[in-house]
Amino acid sequence: MAQTDMSRQLAQAPVPRLLLRLSLPAIAAQLVNALYSIVDRVFIGNMPGVGADALTGLGFTMPVIMIISAFSMLIGMGGSPLLSIRLGEGDKAAAARLQGCSFTLLLAIGTVLTGLFWFLRVPILTLFGAEANTLPYAADYLGVYVLGSVFVMISLGMNAFLNAQGRTGVGTVTVVLGAAVNLILDPIFIYVLDLGIAGAALATLISQALSALWVLWFLFFSKRLMVRLRPADLHVSWTTTAEICKLGVSTFIFEINESVVQIVINLLLRRWGGSTAVSDLYIGSMTIINSLLAVFFMPLKGIVRGAQPIIGYCCGARDYPRLRETVRWARVFSITCATLMWACFELFPGPLCAIFNDDPALTDLSARLTRLFFCTIFLLGLQMVNQHSFIAMGNAKLSFFFGILRKILLLLPLAFLLPLFLGVDGVILAEPVANVFTVIITQIVFTRYLEQLRREFTAPHPGETASPRT
Repeated sequence: MAQTDMSRQLAQAPVPRLLLRLSLPAIAAQLVNALYSIVDRVFIGNMPGVGADALTGLGFTMPVIMIISAFSMLIGMGGSPLLSIRLGEGDKAAAARLQGCSFTLLLAIGTVLTGLFWFLRVPILTLFGAEANTLPYAADYLGVYVLGSVFVMISLGMNAFLNAQGRTGVGTVTVVLGAAVNLILDPIFIYVLDLGIAGAALATLISQALSALWVLWFLFFSKRLMVRLRPADLHVSWTTTAEICKLGVSTFIFEINESVVQIVINLLLRRWGGSTAVSDLYIGSMTIINSLLAVFFMPLKGIVRGAQPIIGYCCGARDYPRLRETVRWARVFSITCATLMWACFELFPGPLCAIFNDDPALTDLSARLTRLFFCTIFLLGLQMVNQHSFIAMGNAKLSFFFGILRKILLLLPLAFLLPLFLGVDGVILAEPVANVFTVIITQIVFTRYLEQLRREFTAPHPGETASPRT
């Protein structure tokens, strides 16, 4: 009954109400998910005597953590929209095989990444710019964190399949469970047991493990899902793998972009910041800014992930009016959230940055740079819906292009160019300038693509009359 009811709602329920029902738990999950990194950064940044260096060291680990997340998104965000489309087509057997293949891929990739990053963590961190005063903190944190890579892959990647079946509430529990445990364990491991920055990583590892176990229990045993994980489906099909990766590569590139950009930005800040002490302040500030950026994107990701199963289902059912209405309401919610958060960052940067560290020099610099960095961020409310709708609709080519547009094709060249005229602040200003150009280009292409779908979906199939829906 629950399976039939969810299928009926994806096809018929009023879009605003359904989108809110699917998005609100996803938004809550994304906001709580941000606590994983933010809680670590708050406790680490406030470690007595070494907080500033430890926080900067943590910043050098972020690209590796983003790479692990990127691979989980490659499979999760590549496979889950396809699952929604298969359900829209009424093919549950194909959906089950796709979900099982995705799970096996996540296990295999997580195992490989664990070994790779554990053994090479010191050379990698040195390459990323960590120096003698920050490298020990970065190496200690990463050495523990990567041991839980498989847990990260499962909790992030397979949670997308719960959301794709409309079970965003269960997905929320996944994230809340992990974040709550992390919040409890962080101060115990860091301060009470005196494990320092390694204790923060251990708390995160345990939290991710519990989240992964919850996801697996629900996917294997819950009768509330339209498609469950079954041992018979846990095999890799290379055709299915190619299909998953083809669609997931956009989100993968988006996450990898963040990693590559953070590496380059850290190196550019080291180059243009002057002395090691000053450049460390800039890199520490970027660690704080990236924490705030994670908070900014979390509700937007929740909205687009709430819209994803509806959009995917509508594409499978060739229901253009409902597809168009879903996109319109997703834009309304996303732009509203983006604007409200932009106002908070511009009006209250000082108090927000002070949460992470009590060093006056670091806090003051972070507050000034926050205003520069976020000055055009409200535009991404529209961008997120457009870009992720391409993924939900199964368009791998356009989703890939827009996955690399903002960060690789625009931001990185600007980050090298602007400092020639503006000094070290030019590295920071590359982000807001790239935002403007990205939104303009994406909106033009997305509008044309929707018109193409309208013509395709309203045209009759061979031997059929035209659909009455317009």
